[in-house]
Amino acid sequence: MITIESPANLAEWARQVRARGETIALVPTMGFLHEGHLALMRDARGRAQHLVTSIFVNPLQFGEGEDLERYPRDPEGDAAACRSVGVDVIFAPEVPALYPDGFQTRVHPGPLAEGLCGASRPGHFGGVLTVVLKLFNTVKPHVAVFGQKDYQQLAIIRRMVRDLDVDTEIVGLPTVREPDGVAMSSRNAYLTDAQREQARALVRALDLAELMVEQGERGAEEIVRAAADLIQGKPLANIDYVELVDADTLEPFCTLERPAVLAMAVYFGATRLIDNRVLSP
Repeated sequence: MITIESPANLAEWARQVRARGETIALVPTMGFLHEGHLALMRDARGRAQHLVTSIFVNPLQFGEGEDLERYPRDPEGDAAACRSVGVDVIFAPEVPALYPDGFQTRVHPGPLAEGLCGASRPGHFGGVLTVVLKLFNTVKPHVAVFGQKDYQQLAIIRRMVRDLDVDTEIVGLPTVREPDGVAMSSRNAYLTDAQREQARALVRALDLAELMVEQGERGAEEIVRAAADLIQGKPLANIDYVELVDADTLEPFCTLERPAVLAMAVYFGATRLIDNRVLSP
């Protein structure tokens, strides 16, 4: 395993790999790796001959007052984790390497980014798409693997790849959860013991919604209300949003007649957690 910090050096490595007719898989991350990240890497390892993992806390996707400076970092632990799952290259650039002086061009994500997290975090998905496209242009991966915990992000990346003719296959994998059901996230490290216990309400709300659909409920308002009421029963939880949206367009609707995503974002103190589940009538 090698670590590369320069985009130019990584591009040259990728050029040589492709010239030999060999394939590349990419797993983009912001580091502080957990089992959820490693599950993506294990899957990607089986999809190509070479595996690249990027570790970069991307400032463009953090808004004013968000946790850029305190975002957890553990480069030594990340390197050991990458080595354990067979990563070939860690791409770990400094900010000026990706965004040099004078950098000003960004990717505009379009309507898919207007609701859900996009409404709460203006500019966030533009920052995500910008760094992802730069990674794709540098690594030129044959396949890139992402988690479905960030469902809206995955949908927006897939749309960008289609719209901008990016020659990379996008794979989405199910959310990896802790034994108690809480979705794995680097931000879980911020939670107090009490907040961590009450964060279990998110997966319980998703379970409740799924049960309601299985029992015949089709009203979006009723499903959302039941999920939100369960979460609001936890005194440390502060809901940003709980919404039921079309699984493809991410647009809200009144009646569950086709696959939908129940998506939520909830604050526990200053920590914002997201989760979702696809519900099928």
